[in-house]
This record gives sequence, structure tokens and C-alpha cells, in this order.
Amino acid sequence: MSAQAQSSIFSSVPNFNAVPSPIPARMKGLNRAEICDLNFVEFVRAWNGRADARPAAHEAVLDGSALDAQGFRELFESQLISRHLDLMARVLRVQNKVFYTIGSSGHEGNAMVARLTRHTDPAFLHYRSGGFMAERFRKLPGMDPVMDSALSFAASKDDPASGGRHKVWGSKPLWVLPQTSTIASHLPKALGTAVAIETGRRLGHALPIPDDSIAICSFGDASANHATAQTAFNAAAWTAYQKLPAPVLFVCEDNGIGISVKTPGGWIGNRFRNMDGLDYFAADGLDLASGYADVQRAVEHCRRSRRPTFLHLRTTRIMGHAGTDFEIEWRSVEELCAVEASDPLLRSAAIALESGLMSREDVLALYEATRQRCFAAAEEADRRPKLDRLDEVIAPLAPYTPAAVADEAARADYAERRLQVFGGEAKLPENQPPRHLAIQINNALHDIFAKYPETLLFGEDVAQKGGVYTVTKGLQKAFGARRVFNTLLDETMILGMAQGFANVGLLPIPEIQYLAYFHNACDQIRGEAASLQFFSNNQYRNPMVVRIAGLGYQRGFGGHFHNDNSITALRDIPGLVVGCPSRGDDAATMLRTLTALAKVDGRVAVFLEPIALYMTKDLYEAGDGAWLTAYPSPDQAMALGEGRVYLPQDGSSGDDLVIFSYGNGVPMSLRAARAIEAKHGWKARVVDLRWLVPLNDAYIVEQARSAKRIIVVDEGRRSAGVGEGVITAIAEGGFGGRPFQRVVGVDTYTPLAGAAFLVIPGEDDIVAAADALA
Repeated sequence: MSAQAQSSIFSSVPNFNAVPSPIPARMKGLNRAEICDLNFVEFVRAWNGRADARPAAHEAVLDGSALDAQGFRELFESQLISRHLDLMARVLRVQNKVFYTIGSSGHEGNAMVARLTRHTDPAFLHYRSGGFMAERFRKLPGMDPVMDSALSFAASKDDPASGGRHKVWGSKPLWVLPQTSTIASHLPKALGTAVAIETGRRLGHALPIPDDSIAICSFGDASANHATAQTAFNAAAWTAYQKLPAPVLFVCEDNGIGISVKTPGGWIGNRFRNMDGLDYFAADGLDLASGYADVQRAVEHCRRSRRPTFLHLRTTRIMGHAGTDFEIEWRSVEELCAVEASDPLLRSAAIALESGLMSREDVLALYEATRQRCFAAAEEADRRPKLDRLDEVIAPLAPYTPAAVADEAARADYAERRLQVFGGEAKLPENQPPRHLAIQINNALHDIFAKYPETLLFGEDVAQKGGVYTVTKGLQKAFGARRVFNTLLDETMILGMAQGFANVGLLPIPEIQYLAYFHNACDQIRGEAASLQFFSNNQYRNPMVVRIAGLGYQRGFGGHFHNDNSITALRDIPGLVVGCPSRGDDAATMLRTLTALAKVDGRVAVFLEPIALYMTKDLYEAGDGAWLTAYPSPDQAMALGEGRVYLPQDGSSGDDLVIFSYGNGVPMSLRAARAIEAKHGWKARVVDLRWLVPLNDAYIVEQARSAKRIIVVDEGRRSAGVGEGVITAIAEGGFGGRPFQRVVGVDTYTPLAGAAFLVIPGEDDIVAAADALA
């Protein structure tokens, strides 16, 4: 058969928009899922057209580079699998056998994207991606999209994607990273992964995927309006403007509606067709015949050009947003019938029949066999074990292997590289006089970069300038612009980039310039990075150490955005580790542990740096240099959860009063302890918690055990601060009867200038708390 004759097989099928709805009046009050099911069967039964000669399975049916008959049949099968998973979910949800009904019906054309990409192209998927997943499963032998999906629907702990923790589209061997995203929150990390592919290749890093891979990211037309989506589009366009490779394929599956809010006609096309830096392609996702070549062009362009590519895929949404969305209550029957008439499965059935590839009997037999397969898998999945123990549920949330982390943190087998970086034995930081916090953090970062060639540091102003407080000074000069670089002033994208780098095996250390700037990007850690191990059953990880400058007590500068003490936003993220040093040697050993924790256990951590202590040299009086510390040798590290105890000057146990604190509160508490001893004669010890998330409850209780009195000094806010956690640990440990006071910040924003010190704790407040205990 000639290519011209092959092409005519599809061109003989009527325009899909002209396919009439087969819904008789008697069915207009039925469940819409049932109607869609009946639509298909009646459409096929009623077909009485003429079939052309059946093409051979290998012959092209469009042109030499597009879809052939075998490819069409497989895509059609993937569409049917997706549809029957949706129908199965609607039926079995009411029997409490499945737990998810957001379906892919109307979006089955995304199977074309899966067919035309590789299983090693990382995919970050929209929840209506059943067709994509069914088709991608073909990429590797021995995989079953129906059973794997059924296990996920049933929340079975045998689910290979999440172990029963959520209904997610995901697969480790197929490079589909499990998503439970809030609206559009996966777009920044998809772009970050695309950038990371090119960065890793340029660094000579051994990527876990081919060097010419692309990142795929699908989302809906309504999601495209979200601020998180817009930040990804803007950053993608910026990379293109800068001529930086970023091979991301943004797939906007445009069904014209977001739950019940319609997208204005033409909005997506007009918005993105002319957006500088995004290469726009459009394809009909309702029609495999006409859409396939356009999808192919978009994929090939993205892979070849390494530019951000926007694929506008026409879809529709049938059967409602989810099983609880009764569209008949807010949409007219006429509108529903028109939408259901645009069902892409009707178009695919028409193609199969008109082309002669399948008979009516063949189509109906495949349809019913797929139904039986999906229901049988669902019934089997319902019989499989569920998560029924707490330890099983949380097992992948925060993996921790203390011995391996300690060994890695103390590993110092890079001596030659250290000598090169620091400029010889005499210039090694451990051979220098004691220094303040900022310099020791800087030294520790140089050490980490020498130890781990896969480490990257990036953020706002961190490169040539060395950061607002010069903490990263000299890093770019020492390690090059590919490893230390500035980013857009966009914290969401900074954290999205970090996830992308982590996805390909690099070790990112992103910087958020101020704690207040973290809050607008918090979901990239809370909803994305820190949740990945949990929702992938520890198959995927986002190892990173996020440096954040914050807390209060800056003099002559600040206000709320530069003296933010809201630590609660960090403490409320499951699985996150937060360390907060108050002095330079602690900072160095803590950073070593955090990077080891990322390397060994794949954890996400925040290193909270107290700005006001960066340059602090003195403790008790001007010129004493008592807050300068020596740099610890590279084989020294701090155990996760380990605090530091400051005993009274005479070396006694300090049981009269125990003061718990962290960060700026530590030197304040030490000064206050002297004043309290002079005033009340009490010997006091100060406990620097150092690790704020998770709090080491056992350590806190042990320190409280012998205390006659307790003061908790928390520079955060009164509500939901660290202090509440300390007091809870003491009370639950059985020592809540000890006399105690809490010295804590006020529940307010921080004002400018001297007024700031009215709302955060001071040394006098600690002494006053001791007076109250007396």
C-alpha cells in the first residue's frame, strides 16, 4: 500500500466534531459515567460505514514518519485501559474497594506523548494521565499498567508506586516521579530537572538517564494560571533568553474547564503562542489521526533544540472532575451531551472501523475484554494487604541510618583536594586563629565542595558578590560558575531547581536569602521535596541542604523581612531536618552531618543561619573574643539531635537552673546566667538545642531530669514555636512539675529599628523570668 493510500485511510473518517451524540432521551437522567460507557457501545453497534482495505500492522497509515497501524492499535488499547480504570473506580468506590475517582476520561490522547517519548525521560504528570501511563508501560517488558494502577486505586501496600500511601501515577523503572501536587506545584521541579540534565552533562556528572533526555510536565489549562505555573514558565523563558539549555516539554492538556470554572475560549493559545522563550506547538488530543504528527514535532523539537517547549494539547473532560462532581447539577443536559459527543474514544473507534483495521465485533470485544481485565485487577487489588500499622505508614518518610551518616560525615579522604582549594597546609582553616560564624560557614562550604564534586550552590547574589553577608565569598572563584551561580529572584524556582538537580544525582545547596522569603515558596519543600520519599515509598529522593539566613536581632537594619523569626513554617513539615548553629565550629560539623544525611539517606534539610551572629566575636564584654571558635578538622561531625551544654564557670552541674535555647538565644542566655548567679546565687547551665526539627525529646528530658528550675528561651513567636515543643517534651517525659518560665517572642510582625527589640526576647527578660521563679 502506498503512503498516499495509507494516508487516505484516516482522511476518509468524518471530522470528529461532526460525530453525533448517540444519547437517546431515555438516558439523559442517568449517571454520566454510565452514559459515556453506553455511548461507546451504541456508537460502535450503530456504525454502518464502509471499511477500506485493512492495512498491514507495520504499514504507515498517515505518512512515513507518523502513526502506523500497529501504533494506532496500541494507542487505542491504552486509551481503553485508561477509560475502564475510570469506570471501574466509579463503580467500586461506592463499595469501598477503591479510594480515588479523579479520572482521565477525555484526556486519553496524552498516550501519544508517552508513545513519542522515552521511558527514561523524567515525567511529572497531571492527575488525568491514565492514557500516558498505560502507554508508557509498553516501554519495558513484563510490566502491567492495569494491575499496578489497580493496586494504587485500592491503596494496597503492594502498590509499586507509593506502597499504598496515595493514588499516584508513578513508576521507578519508567521514570515517572509520583505526584500529589497542589495546583501546578510540580512545574518548577520539572523545569529544574531539565536544567539539571544539561548541567550534569556539562559537569561530567554520570547522569542516571541519557544525556539527551527531556523532562515532561503535564497540567491542565486552569492550572496554567496558577502563580507556581507562571514562575516556571517565566524561568523557562528566561533560560531560553540566556541561551541556557532547558529541555522541558510543558504539556498543557486543555479541556476548557477547571472543576466548574470555564477557561475563556482561546485563552491558552493566545497566552502562550506568542510568549517569548517558549516554543509553542498545538495538537489535537481528541484525534489520534490528526494529533500524532503534531505531538511528534513538539517532542522532536524539544529533544533536538534543548529549548523549553509548550505543547498545547486539545482535550475534553467527561464524567466530571471526580466521582463527587455531579455535573448535571450545574451544567445543562445539552452542554453535557455536546461534551460527551467529543469523547476521544468515539473518534478512535471511528478510525479503527473506517480504516478497516478492526471490525465492530473486534472493537466491542476489545472494549469488553479491557473492562473485565480492569475489574478483575481491582478485585484482586482489594484482596491484597493494606497499610495497617503506623510504622509501615511512616517508614519511608524520614529514613535515617545513623552509623552510615556518621561515617560519611567524618570521611576525610580528600586531603589533596583540600590543599588545592585552601592554598596549602598553612592556609587550611583548622590552622587559622578562631573565627566568627560567617567565616566558618564559608570554610565549611569550601570543604564540602572539595569533598563532593557533585555539589552545587545557587541562589540570589551568591556568586560574584558572595551573598548579602559574604558567606559564600570565593566559592565561585574556587569551583567555577557551573557549580556556584546566581538565579532569578524567585524562591519558588530556586527550590524547584534544587529538586531537579537532586533528581539526577547532584547534591544541591540552594540559598534562600532571608527566612521571610521562604514562606512564599514553602510548598516546594512541604508539598514536593519533603514528601517525595514518602509518596514514592523511598524509591525517589530529593537530597538537599537548603541554607536560609534568618531570625532577629540585626541592629540598624531590618524590619519584618530581614528579622523574620517564624520558625513554625519549618517545624510543621514532615520529614524535614532543621539545624540552627549559634557558633562557627558547630556550623561546620552540622553542615557535614546534613550533607552526609542527604548523601546517605536522601533527606531534605534546612540549615537556619542566625544573621545577627554571623559577625559576632565577643560574648561577655567588648574585645573578649569569646564567641570566636576554631575550625574543626574535616573528620569531625555532629550527631543528628546532639545538643551542646554550657556548664557554670566553676564546672558544677548547674542544676539550680537549666536554660534551654538555640541560635541568638544561646549567647544571651549565657550572659543572663551570669547575672542570675550574681543575683540569686544559682548555678545555671545553658543547653543549646542546635537541632530544631526534629527536637531530640530524649535529650531534652535528660537535661531536665536534674533541674530544679527551667527556663526556655525561644526567639521565635509564642504560638507554635520551638519553646512549645521543649515544654511538651519535658511534660511528657514526666518532669512537667518543675518550676519553669518561657521567654519568647510576641505574636506579631517585627517592626523597624529599636522597636524590634520590644517584641523579641532580651537578656533582661531571661533575668526577669528567673526572678519569677525565685
